[in-house]
Amino acid sequence: MRRRLLPVLLAAPAFAQTAWPDRPIRFIVPLPPGGATDIWARLVAEPMAGMLGQPIVIENRSGAGGMVGTEAAARAAPDGNTLLFTITTHVQSPVVLRRWPYQPLADFAPIGRMGLSPLPFVIQRDIPANTLPEFVAWARGRRLDYGSYSAGSTGHAMTQLLSDAEGLAMNHVAYRGEAPLLTDMLGGRVACAIHSMTAAGDYVRSGRLKPLACTSRVRVPSLPTVPTFLELGYPPAFGLSGFIGLLAPARVPGAVFSRISEAFRATMERPDVLERLVGMDVIPAYLGPEAFAEDIAKVWADWQGLATAMGLTVD
Repeated sequence: MRRRLLPVLLAAPAFAQTAWPDRPIRFIVPLPPGGATDIWARLVAEPMAGMLGQPIVIENRSGAGGMVGTEAAARAAPDGNTLLFTITTHVQSPVVLRRWPYQPLADFAPIGRMGLSPLPFVIQRDIPANTLPEFVAWARGRRLDYGSYSAGSTGHAMTQLLSDAEGLAMNHVAYRGEAPLLTDMLGGRVACAIHSMTAAGDYVRSGRLKPLACTSRVRVPSLPTVPTFLELGYPPAFGLSGFIGLLAPARVPGAVFSRISEAFRATMERPDVLERLVGMDVIPAYLGPEAFAEDIAKVWADWQGLATAMGLTVD
């Protein structure tokens, strides 16, 4: 676990009407430092700290596919001083790991969605393949390990779905976050994985990792020649979208919740924030509290259907 105090900027006058917040605010990030989720959380925390007039502490609490940190956020006092910055694993991990230490919908009040992140499927640079069909032909009959940034994640499901669809014998290796997965991928210990461009983009652009296809319905913006799985004829499940966003424990007082959600909305309108997201191949797609709640519910339903169809569970 690592904590870092972000600098306090001047508080915006619109947020200076009540005593809250009267101490630092905590963002729990349920994945390790150095991964995409951690980077995204720090990106929005700094301007929000300025608007709310208090530092924001980033607390990385990883484990159990993000459920350790998420459970801590669910159990925190609903006073607005502890928030959860998370990704789609929020709904994925309980389904796949068959554990329910929290209820993804009932235990949280969604504040806002940041956006969407098309994810490239990448392979080691020494593998003699430059397209997905070439990789499949090379991999068939070999015993290969593929990595994911957590059991039950999009990277786990989509790569296993590829393995199943092509009759490959790939073995899943789960990591506690994207940063350690990336280290092992660069070191040649796993053959392939699905990564975010936020964490792995420099290695993809430099040729140290080779991108062959990407999840979601749109291509990675900085990789316009890399097709989506859907364009290559794979099943619709490869186009399922996820989310990146901020949530609060349920039952946060209305006035406090309004200030937090307004600060997040204003942050998502800042040109510098949008520019940095686009530079990380994140597609800004802000949703307010009600629309984000509906989006989470839809992603959860989609994920339950996919996990059931695949028999995707981890004991």
